[in-house]
Amino acid sequence: MATSERAKALAEQQKAEKKALREKRKNSTNPADWGRIRQIREAYRVTHEYDKQLPLFVFGAGILAFVLIMLLGLVFQPWWLWILVGIMAGLTAGLAVLTWRVKGATYKRYAGQAGSAEVAMGMLGKEYVKTPVIMATRDLDVVHRVVGPCGIVLIAEGDPGRARKLLQTEAKKHESVKFGIPVTTLMCGEKDKQIPLAKLAAHIKKLPKAIQPSEVTDVVARLKALDAMRPKVPMPKGPMPTSAKGSRQAMRGR
Repeated sequence: MATSERAKALAEQQKAEKKALREKRKNSTNPADWGRIRQIREAYRVTHEYDKQLPLFVFGAGILAFVLIMLLGLVFQPWWLWILVGIMAGLTAGLAVLTWRVKGATYKRYAGQAGSAEVAMGMLGKEYVKTPVIMATRDLDVVHRVVGPCGIVLIAEGDPGRARKLLQTEAKKHESVKFGIPVTTLMCGEKDKQIPLAKLAAHIKKLPKAIQPSEVTDVVARLKALDAMRPKVPMPKGPMPTSAKGSRQAMRGR
């Protein structure tokens, strides 16, 4: 009898824990806790706020893919099988276009804000080690760092005159980290000789390959020693775009 009571109590406890977990995920603001459908729905909602043509592109792509597949179904039998293929192709095309428009809307949402380059850095792959805001001033001049196949990339934002001086100072420090590792400096912005936020990630990816993956690990370890000697970074009071994770993670499920 005692064993039966304990088993019943354990079952009730497990049931309560599962219910609490469902409630936590339901009320969570972290996309990693959401189901796939909710991730897609939230990504669509946020993107639509900044991209009013989103329905036209997403549903248009889905319908076009479905129609093209159904035209094949008129030629190749059985036709009913092509309906299923068309539905899958339409969904895939719609999601692909949504992912593309999410990126564009994210850039539009954060362009011009202090620290917005972090959004573009988040679009880089796992072969890149991203360190946002390695240096910042109270005037909202910021320097970020990326280490990858191209070596070390320093990205500055803020007033062009002040930010370039800050960038030059950081470049000298990083050039002494390891001989032969190239240090590339970039200015993110919409002015002359600056790289727009929407093109920043693509620009970094196009930089010539200079080091092997094993060297990336070594460089990152050396940079940690450099960062340890820095004074505490005075974080800007402006809106840093860390919440950009919402729309990106909504599509990635992280």
